[in-house]
Amino acid sequence: MSGAGKSARLGSVITHVVVFWTDKPHGETQARLLAGARELLPQIPGVQEFRSGVAVPSPRGAVDDSFAVAISMTFADQNTADTYQNHPLHVRFVEEYFKPNSRRFVVYDFG
Repeated sequence: MSGAGKSARLGSVITHVVVFWTDKPHGETQARLLAGARELLPQIPGVQEFRSGVAVPSPRGAVDDSFAVAISMTFADQNTADTYQNHPLHVRFVEEYFKPNSRRFVVYDFG
């Protein structure tokens, strides 16, 4: 991203979306990952509009329903989103829930 684009988004609300795949999308690892996200991440200062859930099966070819868990949240600005990444509860989620239970993930941030 160009420097001008980055400056423009510093004052914007940031939406953070993370999609996770597990070895067994409908099993115990999915449940642990979802429980950990719901327990820890909404407690982090600056997290707004936290949502989490599992893939909704769809017959539509354009819908990717292969993932196990997805989370989304918003932050007031980029600085708040950056602070979230190093918060002890986020680090705990990564170490205790994400790493042992997820085999792949994709992150989308937009603002």
